[in-house]
Amino acid sequence: VQLQASGGGLVQTGGSLRLSCTASGRTFSKYAMGWFRQAPGKEREFVAAITWSGGSTHYEDSVKGRFTISRDDAKNTVYLQMNSLKPEDTAVYYCAADPLDYRNYVPIALGNYGYWGQGTLVTVSS
Repeated sequence: VQLQASGGGLVQTGGSLRLSCTASGRTFSKYAMGWFRQAPGKEREFVAAITWSGGSTHYEDSVKGRFTISRDDAKNTVYLQMNSLKPEDTAVYYCAADPLDYRNYVPIALGNYGYWGQGTLVTVSS
C-alpha cells in the first residue's frame, strides 16, 4: 500500500484545514485508516481512525468535537477535517493503513498499522 498525504499548511488559531490521504496498491474499501501526529520532541500519537466500512470512528480526547475523519472509497481517500485549530495541534500528521482486511473494531494503536504516508506538516500560529 502506498499512501500520499496532503493538505497541511500554516493556519491561525481557530482556523481550519482538511488533510487528505490517497491510497493505492490494495482494495481501499477493505481496511481501516488512521491519522497520527508527531510534534517536535514528542512521540507519535493517535489522532483519529475509521473502520473499513466507515461505520465507526474513534478520536483522541483532545480533538473530539473539532476533528472529523471520513473516507471516500470511490476516491481511495481518507480525510481529516480539522476545525478550531489550536497551537498544540502543530505537528506532522501521518495517515496510516491497517494491514488487516475487515478488522471488526477501530484500530487506535501504532502497532495496528502497517503502512504509513510521508507526513504533512500542520502549523497553527497563536
